[in-house]
Amino acid sequence: MPEDLPQDRRLRASWLASSVGEALDEDLGPGPGRDVTTQATIPADAQVTGRIVVREPGVIAGLPVIAEALGQVAERLGLPVPIVQLRAADGDRLDAGAAVAEIAGAGHVLLIAERTMLNFLSRASGIATHTRQWADALEGTGARVLDTRKTTPGLRELEKYAVRAGGGTNKRFGLFDCAMVKDNHIVAAGSVAAAIRAIQRAFPDVPIQVEVESEEQAREAIGAGARFLMLDNMAPAAMRALVQTVRELEPGVRLEATGGLTLSGAREVAETGVDFLSVGALTHSSPILDLALDLS
Repeated sequence: MPEDLPQDRRLRASWLASSVGEALDEDLGPGPGRDVTTQATIPADAQVTGRIVVREPGVIAGLPVIAEALGQVAERLGLPVPIVQLRAADGDRLDAGAAVAEIAGAGHVLLIAERTMLNFLSRASGIATHTRQWADALEGTGARVLDTRKTTPGLRELEKYAVRAGGGTNKRFGLFDCAMVKDNHIVAAGSVAAAIRAIQRAFPDVPIQVEVESEEQAREAIGAGARFLMLDNMAPAAMRALVQTVRELEPGVRLEATGGLTLSGAREVAETGVDFLSVGALTHSSPILDLALDLS
């Protein structure tokens, strides 16, 4: 299952280079691009020092973006790459005012890279901060918080990385690595069992997860060979009863609560005995964490 894979994977270098490059193109226009304000007001040989700091408490994520953005800008301008000293690591909890990194180098490079660095960092750190709140709420229950595919197009790599940095767990990365049977698939196939059998025939090497809304569907899914059930939009009492039924029927089945979950009710849901809580809001509704570059 995807959630069983190592959860300490780094950002893919190819994604990082491509995404940062596209972000710089948006800001500067086609390469090498230009910053009409910075390049008009600051000498090209001016050297500066600065710090990236957090303006509010939170969990930091996305630090590899700093070196990537500075390196790409320096290459475009034909200037030396600034020196970066990280003062935190991804996953660290930081207080307001804490330094994330100290940077020294050409003023043109720092100021041109500034917004690209901060946009990625703020987005990733906001997700990591939100995820940490869920992980803290579930601590000691044995349940883990999962992300979903409800991500910003083009930023799934970063957003799922941020979930990991915040103490959450990645579920499937896309449509290719895990079959997820939901209501529309059941309608199209004719039944839960028919959908499961069709996937087993077409893609026998792919893990299957099934969304169920009742004990009847759960029994049908287990009978067809499913060993991962998603309990959709159930009240805690109903979920607790179904968890007990499933554990008695097939102890090896893993159970996930999904749909309509809230942070305030997370622990109550976890205490029903489910293994996971999946939360789309980790990636689609997390506010950014406010960061800034301050020159000294």
